[in-house]
Amino acid sequence: MKGIALIFLLVFAISCKTESAETFGKPTSKTPVALGKELFEGKGNCVACHLPNQKVIGPSIQEIAKTYKTQDADIVAFLKEDAKPIVDPSQYEVMKTNFAITKMMSDEELQAIEAYMYSNLK
Repeated sequence: MKGIALIFLLVFAISCKTESAETFGKPTSKTPVALGKELFEGKGNCVACHLPNQKVIGPSIQEIAKTYKTQDADIVAFLKEDAKPIVDPSQYEVMKTNFAITKMMSDEELQAIEAYMYSNLK
């Protein structure tokens, strides 16, 4: 009886994979802005520190996008930790914890986050 219960639990656990775990790092058919927003607010956990038009822990999305656009800088390179922070370097140590997440993302996902951030410019 214990063997049957164990097999049932094992089959149940394997069949309960979430879609987000299966698609992490894989291409999708969403628009870049829609995918970027989903990543920003979801598994990227960016929304914990950044809101569209107000500073929380980190600078607002609008401030980041404006600074990167004005300086012709590369948000994706920063998210890959290949470029130094230019918006609020004092917050860099806080942001470093999220590089473990962004380094696991595909180039398409990082470019989608960048597209979403630029879509917040007004």
